[in-house]
Amino acid sequence: MQSELIKKGINAAQNYLLGEQYPEGYWWAELESNVSITAEVILLYKIWGKAARIPIEKARNYLQGKQRASGGWEIYYGDGGDLSTSIEAYMGLRLLGVPSSEPQMQRAAHFIREKGGISKSRIFTKIHLALIGCYQWEGIPSIPAWIMLLPDWFPFTIYEMSSWARSSTVPLLLVFDRKPVYYQQISLDELFSEGKENVKYQLPLKGQWSDIFVGLDNLFKFAEQFNLVPLRQEGLTLAQKWIITRQEESGDWGGIIPAMLNSLLALKVMDYDSSDPAVVRGFQAVDSFTIETEDSYRIQACVSPVWDTAWVIRALRESGIAANDPNLVKAGQWLLEKQILCYGDWSIKNKLAQPGGWAFEFYNRFYPDIDDSAVVVMSLAELDLPQQALKETAIKRTLDWIASMQCNEEGGWAAFDIDNDQAWLNELPYADLKAMIDPNTADVTARVLEMVGACSLSMNPERIERGLKYLEIQQEKDGSWFGRWGVNYIYGTSGVISALSVISPDKHYSEISRAVDWLVSCQNPDGGWGESCASYKDPQLKGKGKSTASQTAWALIGLLDGGSRLKKWAHSSIQKGIEYLVKQQLTDGSWNEEEFTGTGFPGHFYLKYHFYAQYFPLIAFSRYLKYLQDEPFKPS
Repeated sequence: MQSELIKKGINAAQNYLLGEQYPEGYWWAELESNVSITAEVILLYKIWGKAARIPIEKARNYLQGKQRASGGWEIYYGDGGDLSTSIEAYMGLRLLGVPSSEPQMQRAAHFIREKGGISKSRIFTKIHLALIGCYQWEGIPSIPAWIMLLPDWFPFTIYEMSSWARSSTVPLLLVFDRKPVYYQQISLDELFSEGKENVKYQLPLKGQWSDIFVGLDNLFKFAEQFNLVPLRQEGLTLAQKWIITRQEESGDWGGIIPAMLNSLLALKVMDYDSSDPAVVRGFQAVDSFTIETEDSYRIQACVSPVWDTAWVIRALRESGIAANDPNLVKAGQWLLEKQILCYGDWSIKNKLAQPGGWAFEFYNRFYPDIDDSAVVVMSLAELDLPQQALKETAIKRTLDWIASMQCNEEGGWAAFDIDNDQAWLNELPYADLKAMIDPNTADVTARVLEMVGACSLSMNPERIERGLKYLEIQQEKDGSWFGRWGVNYIYGTSGVISALSVISPDKHYSEISRAVDWLVSCQNPDGGWGESCASYKDPQLKGKGKSTASQTAWALIGLLDGGSRLKKWAHSSIQKGIEYLVKQQLTDGSWNEEEFTGTGFPGHFYLKYHFYAQYFPLIAFSRYLKYLQDEPFKPS
């Protein structure tokens, strides 16, 4: 592969990304998920009597356009259709006035019934249906409000839930207490496979130890029926205060749509007026997650400006853009302004550390995360800013905060919290998304260690050693690592190789070598790499799937960081991967991919970062050029 051809591709990719920068200095691309988010927003607007906010024809176009040949709607591109997502899409269309007699709706209803119907759907789908009288509250788990009053020393408090589960659940305490029904003059009876008259509104038993929670739920429901719930009003009052306290000035809650929707539902059941500032700001925040085009209207589950900006800076710097380039300086200054200097929920279990992290979104002061913070540090370290002292102090503050967030038992790092690992919470009837906790993961741990090594930062050697030991233990027998926040083993493996290669390459020669073997072994015949979201449910599919630009770039980054210095036979694999990216690059310098390569909740919720196919291939191209110039590394 001629270096001049790669340089041409790099120049085109640079120009594309520079053309996408916002005037304020940041980069931000769409964060696409499945249609359930848009359907739930439509439901919220209907409940609040704000349907006029919805461009009906555009919303219909979006929902109908995402229906697949199977009749259902997908949670990721190519899955053929998901039951709960399809029910919510169907609900959204009915709320928009689409009659059930339309052929598209009949195909959807048939798909849903064949998959088991409403009774087999997830709890959150049933909650949304219960709100409009299309399901009964008796079939929804009960969560007593007194959990808000549990003290820090108790084995369980709300802070043992992941940040995203916590910010979505506390508002539901108020909703579950009232069990409101806001009838919308629609019926979804046709979506019950067993017939509406045969529905059993009860939680299913699994024939395992977790059935004890079903028994407890029956007890909670009995207490509710006879008004015997202890400390009910005190818990509800504290929940209400918690919600109001955590609303950003921008109106956001937790920076994610589920927390925002549930909080606005809570304000509704608490009889807040639609003109109340908290309500007005809340709806403004939801509207800010909207993408409206000439013929489509959809809602993002979250927004990613900090994450996108930090990665674009890294990609442009690696590709040769100067450290004092005005565009990058402006982006760096924007990032500095976004550093969070107040105490968030993380401080409940980490009481001694000072704040200093970054969040994923524009506004999210209660939930900075380790992954974003580490990437921001690596991007800022590459820049020459007018306020260099401020930059260095900000980096030091972030490093101290990240170090303090290391999990005590296993030694890795999680996304938002420390020691948030009570796995039994995922067995609760309420927790069918299996995302109630935020344990340490290989990909986030690798990012932290890569930050320390790549930026030559000083972290306590014992902390580094514990993090490295955690990664050693987490490596799979075949040499790969699981990817919690990206799909999947290709993402995790690439990230860990990059970390080990900059912080401990000699000592971890064996681990890197095995990981390189695995990456090479799963390269596709076309030279690219791909992995389906299905690998989260079936590990036999790890590393298998249609080639994509982002996953090919991840594999190449891993091979270039580790493999190129270890095994000469990996060179041809690198060459073929680069050729794949060259062939796939479009004339405007970008890459296109339909597949979802980002992960929200493994097995249940996936994301398509529209910039992943842009900045990761640029990084791969840039490291390949450097690889062409360097001598292969020979371990001692």
